[in-house]
Formats: sequence, structure tokens, C-alpha cells
Amino acid sequence: MANPQSEIEWTNATWNPVTGCTKVSAGCRNCYAERMARRLQAMGVERYRNGFQLTLHWDLIDLPLRWKKPRKIFVNSMSDLFHPEVLDEFILKVFETMNRSSQHVFQVLTKRPERVAAMADRLNWTSNIWMGTSVENMRVIERVDHLRNVPTQVRFLSCEPLLGPLHLNLEGIHWVIVGGESGPGARSVDGQWVREIRDQCIKENVAFFFKQWGGVRKDLTGRMLDGRTWDELPDQGPRYNIG
Repeated sequence: MANPQSEIEWTNATWNPVTGCTKVSAGCRNCYAERMARRLQAMGVERYRNGFQLTLHWDLIDLPLRWKKPRKIFVNSMSDLFHPEVLDEFILKVFETMNRSSQHVFQVLTKRPERVAAMADRLNWTSNIWMGTSVENMRVIERVDHLRNVPTQVRFLSCEPLLGPLHLNLEGIHWVIVGGESGPGARSVDGQWVREIRDQCIKENVAFFFKQWGGVRKDLTGRMLDGRTWDELPDQGPRYNIG
């Protein structure tokens, strides 16, 4: 398979051993992955013959082992590894690949951190695995507590699409990504919501990454916040900026 370079600002590549998902909260309403999957299905792309129906791609489990150049890899940008229909056996195999691919950093993002916490003792949390959860508004704030129960060295929050003000407890959290929604039907983001999260991250020495203002044309709104970009990434020591 060709090198899946990513246009997502906070990663280098994507790896999708699972495709398809189901909606669980307000952040899912205008899901970009669903929109892309439908488009790929219409184009006749074989891996998306099921559209956005959850599909396990067993033949892609070992893909990162073939990539020699180190990179940051977003795991399942087109799905959720911890969806209830993904077999435990499959998750364990994915983790085995991540454990063996020490040259890479894997960024695993889920809207179902309660399942991660329930399985945590069965998984090998090597230091190259970063575990995150999506938190778009206060209605799903309990996801942060579930994430804190996961014994990974780097825990991160994706507050995208940010749909309201967030009152975060950042204890045990190492990185926060914030972004407005983009694409058709995009809901607007209030700059004050973004600044409050940024200021809290600065105060508590948590890496802060501002991805975008979003909107129907995100290329026009950009990603500058108060005159600069915010591209911090976590480390097991001081914060550092993306290269």
C-alpha cells in the first residue's frame, strides 16, 4: 500500500485497519470520515465497498511494520478502534503491531474510552502509544475520567469539533488539541472557548495544539490564534513544537 501521508496537522500518517463507525454524540453529526467513506464507495474503492459500515481489515494489521522511516501515525482516522463491534482479538493484534513498531509513535483516538479502560490491563502500553479521547462539549466530559484510568504515558484530548465551553480537569492529561468544525453544515466555534482552554493549558503546563477555526471553507479561516500558530506536542519532559 502507498504511504498514507496525512493532511491532518498534528500527525504525519494514517493507518486504518478498521473503517466505518456509528454516531455516539453531538460531535459525530457532520462526520468527515462518513462523508469520505461514502465518496470512496461511490468511486469504487474496494476497501470502502461497505461504505461506512464497520469493517475489519485483517490484512492491514501489520502495515506499520513495513514503514521504516519513523513517523507519528493516527490510528483509525476513518473509524474507532474501540467501537463495540471491533473484536477484542483484533484490538490485541493492533496493539501487538504498535508494540513491535518502536520506530513510530501511534496516536489512538476514541470516543469510547470506557472500553479502553476496561481492556487496559490486557494491553501492552509501550511508550510509543499515545491514547486520546474526543471531548466536544460538557455532555461527554466523563470521557476524560475514563481516559485517566488508562496506564499510557501520554494521554490527550481532541476538542474537535469544539461545540461549547469546556471546564476541564487536566490532571494526568499531557496534550490538548482544539479545532472548529469544518465542511458542509459546520457549526461555529467561539474564540473565547478556545482561549479559555489555551490559557488553562499554559497555566498547567499541558501541550496545546490549535488545529483550525473551521467553517465551510477552513482554508479561508486558517489556524492563527492571537497572532500565532499553536503547534505544541507532548513529550515525557518539557513541551516541544512540531517539526
